Order: sequence, then C-alpha cells, then structure tokens
Amino acid sequence: MAFNNMTAQEAAQMIKNGDTVCTSGFTAPGSPKAISQHIAEIAEKEHAEGRPFKINLFTGASTSDKVDGCLSRANAINMRAPYQNVPDLRKRINSHDVHYFDRHLSEMSQEMRYGFYGKVDYAIIEAADVTPDGEIVLGCGVGNVPTYAALADKIFIELNGKLPHSLLGMHDIYMPLDPPYRREIPIYSPSDRVGSPVLKVDPRKIVGIVHTDSYDGVKPFTAPDEVSKQIGSNVVSFLVSEYESGRLPKEFLPLQSGVGNVANAVLYDLGESTRLPNFMMYTEVIQDAVLELLKKGKCTFASTCSMTFSDQTEEELFRDLHYFHDKIVIRPAEISNNPEVIRRLGVIAMNTAIEADIFGGVNSTHVLGTRMMNGIGGSGDFTRNAFISIFSCPSVSKGGVISNIVPMVAHPDHSEHSVDIIVTDQGIADLRHKDPVERAYEIINNCAHPDYRPLLLDYLNHGAGGQTPHSLRAAFEFHNAFNETGDMRNADFAKYF
Repeated sequence: MAFNNMTAQEAAQMIKNGDTVCTSGFTAPGSPKAISQHIAEIAEKEHAEGRPFKINLFTGASTSDKVDGCLSRANAINMRAPYQNVPDLRKRINSHDVHYFDRHLSEMSQEMRYGFYGKVDYAIIEAADVTPDGEIVLGCGVGNVPTYAALADKIFIELNGKLPHSLLGMHDIYMPLDPPYRREIPIYSPSDRVGSPVLKVDPRKIVGIVHTDSYDGVKPFTAPDEVSKQIGSNVVSFLVSEYESGRLPKEFLPLQSGVGNVANAVLYDLGESTRLPNFMMYTEVIQDAVLELLKKGKCTFASTCSMTFSDQTEEELFRDLHYFHDKIVIRPAEISNNPEVIRRLGVIAMNTAIEADIFGGVNSTHVLGTRMMNGIGGSGDFTRNAFISIFSCPSVSKGGVISNIVPMVAHPDHSEHSVDIIVTDQGIADLRHKDPVERAYEIINNCAHPDYRPLLLDYLNHGAGGQTPHSLRAAFEFHNAFNETGDMRNADFAKYF
C-alpha cells in the first residue's frame, strides 16, 4: 500500500496530552530525530496557554537530546522508562516532574506485552527502508520496537536518508512467545541468527512517513585518562590470569561491556593483549573501540542491540559496510540482554559502578543514594547471569574527596551474591569463595585508595558482629561526611563506637 508522506510537525500534531508514545532505538542510534522535537514545541505552546500537555514515553534505553532533552526542557514527559542519560531529563526525574521507573532492560518488552503499562497509542520508528507491505529495515539500534510496533494503535516511520539500505541483513528481529507458550531461544553462539532481517508490521497501522537526514549525534569518547587506562590494564590482567590458569576455556568466552570511557579503555587494552585469544561479543551496545577490534580481527563477531558509534565512526561503518555486514548482528533488547542466552553462552560481564561497598554490594544508579544518575540499564541482566561478573570504577572521584569504595552502598542495585570481581585503578578484588569479612579485606586492601584504607579498616574492625559486621549507625558516615563537609576523608567513626 502507498503510505502518506508528512512533515514532522504534522505527525506531532496527532499526538495528544496523555498519549503513550514508544520509540525505536537503544541509546541515540535508532531513536527519532524529528517528531519528538515538534511534540516538545506543542507542549511549550500548550503550557504557555495554561493547558496540560505530557506524554508517557517508553523507549529501548536512553535516547538523545532530540528526544529526552527537548521533551524534558518542555516538561512534556509524564512517565518514562526504562533508562535515560540526558541531564535535562535527570533534573526532571530528581525533582519529580517525571515519573521515572528504572527497569532491567531485558524485562521492558515483556512487561509491555503483559499489559503492565497500559495501551500504546503511537510508535515512532526510525528506518533505513520500508516496503509497501510493512517490512521495515531498522537503523543502528533496535531496543524494544518489535513489541512497541505490535502493540501500537498507530505507527510513524522516520525514514532517515543517512541510513543505507544495505543495512538489510544486519538485524535479527525475534520476539519470544509469552508464558505459558515460551520456548527456548535457540542462540548457541553470538553469531547465530534466529529471527527476521526486517521488522514486519501491519501496513495499515503506518499513518505517516517523515523524512529525516541525520546521523545519531553520538560524541566521540575522550581519550582514556591515566585512571581509566589503569583500570583497563587491571581488568585485562585479571582475564589473562583466569585464562592462563585454565579457569576460562581455551576458546575463551563472549564478552559484554558497558558504556563509557572506562569500558572503552578496557576494550582498547583487550585489543592490545597478545596473551588472550580472539573473542566474540554478546552485549547490548558496541562502541567505537569495538569497530577497531573488528577491523583488527581481535573481535571476530559482535552481537548487540545498538551500534553506538560516534558520527565519524558511523560514517566509516557505512563506507565499509560490506566488510562489517557479516561481523555484526543487531537484536532486540529482550534478546541481547536475555538471561537464558547470557547464561548459556557463558558471557563475561564487565560493567561500571558509581560505588561499591566493602562486602561486595554495588550501586549503579544513585549518587549519594538519592539522586538518579542514569539507571540500572542492562547491568543487572548480565551481572546476575554471567560466567564471571566484573564491576569497575575509579577508587576516588572529584580529586579524592569522594571514595568510591564505601562501608555500605547508599543505594543497592547489585548485591554481593551477584558480584564476582571488583576492579579499580588500585587493583583487583576477587570475591569468589570468600566470606563477607574476607571479601572486605580483599576490597579494602586491593581496591580502596590509600587515603581511605585506614578509615575503612576502622569501620570493619568496629563492626557489630555477625557474619556481615556492619554498624547500622555508622554505615553511611562517608556519605554524611561528604554532605556535611564536602570531603569523605573527614569521616569520624569514633563517635559511633
């Protein structure tokens, strides 16, 4: 059937206050570039005239300033899930202007299908191509759009002229059945394909095609600083030790890596290692460093939910797409992050922490326990199901006034039951086969900054007894000291004991 071409403004005018809008994409890749900006303009106009205007916005993960940024500045978001990373939205969340619920990324699609979040009015899908019978070649990020497209009453397609039609074949669109009919997901290697290269939708639901011409706008990561380089070196040293001791199979295992400068530093170090074999990745996001690893042959295949490349690297990808086409597969989030598949493949998970405590708990989401940073993302999906789960962070932040190793995390996202290894610039703590007190000494002696080790040992040695000797009165003294004096080194445990 022939589809109706329309402007982004015309599409936005169809969306009303209270509607639920779901988008394609996972991080900026695949996210809308145009319609959302005009929704923000409508919200600003409505608010100026004294009328309410907010939408419920569900995505694959974070988006970009063209979605979360402009809509947040217009105060146009009511509910938001499952993940975000835009400063303007973060401000709205922490001031309760947006009802944000932080979800494991593997769960969002199925919870939508189960009806937990109500009906979907509109889906906005970025595409490289669409056929008259509703077969869509998606962009560089998939996210949860197979479910959103199936549930939506109406669909807008943002047809992006920057996306080559030759992306056809790089996607693997698979949606599992819901209980009690669900079967195993037949992925036994990261390179297995089990679904369709296109997203198939009912063409009658496509109410308009909006033409865009824009890269994703992902900024290049800054060059790793010395702390990030040291963390990367420590992670690789640990993997080399595990491999050479025989605790990893000779074929090695697939890797998952989180997002950011530390993650990029780890990947670059892996690319330089001559003591580790070539490897595959089964992950949720691949960054610029992974494209380099694929070019060098160090990474032989990458399964992902999103190619989160800087604009320059995205251009390089498109120029050489014939080379990368059979080395990358892009999947929906509930497959890329699926616990069943992660456990089966034996994925080694590498994620970052805001802070870790001396018994192995990790806070991934809340600064000082109260202010949402980004969200749990896929770290829980991978951490709880990995062959080995690694968390890394700098030992200190803000010039040393914050210790990222604390007596007790101020917001628990991952308990000690899920965390195997903690790595900082100071060293490596192997928490496996250790009781809580043994873990505490391992973390303090190997991962804490020297300025904080005496304080942490003082806390541990004056604990309240029991298997995990926390002092409930003193557990947040580091955080209290920072809030009161601006420096965690001013923590005073003597007043509690």
